[in-house]
Amino acid sequence: MIQYIRSVLFILQMYVMFVVIGLGYAPYALVSREGARAGCKAFSRWVFWTMRWMVGIRAEVRGQVPEGEVLIAAKHQSFLDIMMIFTALPSAKFIMKRDILWTPIIGLYARRLDCVAVERGKRGAAIAKMVADVEAGRANPGQLIIYSQGTRVAPGVKAPYKVGTGVLYEQLGQPCAPVATNVGVMWPRKGILRKPGVAVVEFLPLIQPGMERDAFLEQLAETVETRSDALMREGGFDPDGVH
Repeated sequence: MIQYIRSVLFILQMYVMFVVIGLGYAPYALVSREGARAGCKAFSRWVFWTMRWMVGIRAEVRGQVPEGEVLIAAKHQSFLDIMMIFTALPSAKFIMKRDILWTPIIGLYARRLDCVAVERGKRGAAIAKMVADVEAGRANPGQLIIYSQGTRVAPGVKAPYKVGTGVLYEQLGQPCAPVATNVGVMWPRKGILRKPGVAVVEFLPLIQPGMERDAFLEQLAETVETRSDALMREGGFDPDGVH
């Protein structure tokens, strides 16, 4: 019961500070891409600090954080891994749902960071537009983050890796950094309760360009799922126990 109350208070103050920090950095974000990046990282760091003493979650980033132009193919379990990956990278932008562009505050920052919006439900056209938008945005180099399963996936639940990541890997000709995580064990995709523990995002060894698409996707899925399962067990959750 006490942990639930702490979780409620943590979430309430997080949303208040989202508005405060988002609006506070908005003028800077409007005139500078680095201003938008600074605002996002300021909010994320506030969340990391408050979640540690309010609900007992500590954020930990492992592995070699990529720099330069790299495709980041990440496991996605909750809002927390978004903040952790973005804050760790020097110049990140996301592939995201188009609806987010029209969300108050978040939409402004997404546009200023050159995030790539994808319309769901139109697979062929959506992938073609995604590739075109990514190519158009390469004038501002950085790390492009894609969630290869297309959505948040709860711990222990299996979901396929979608072809869009393979298409980008082929088209961009860049190394791909797989990213594993266990954050959903402490910060679930749905619900209020936040559980104490060490939330980990781990950057895994690069997959170099040049692989055939299906082989790349197979290696990516095997690498990310195996390491994510290990991290979840480390966090006290058995992914094999979910059916």
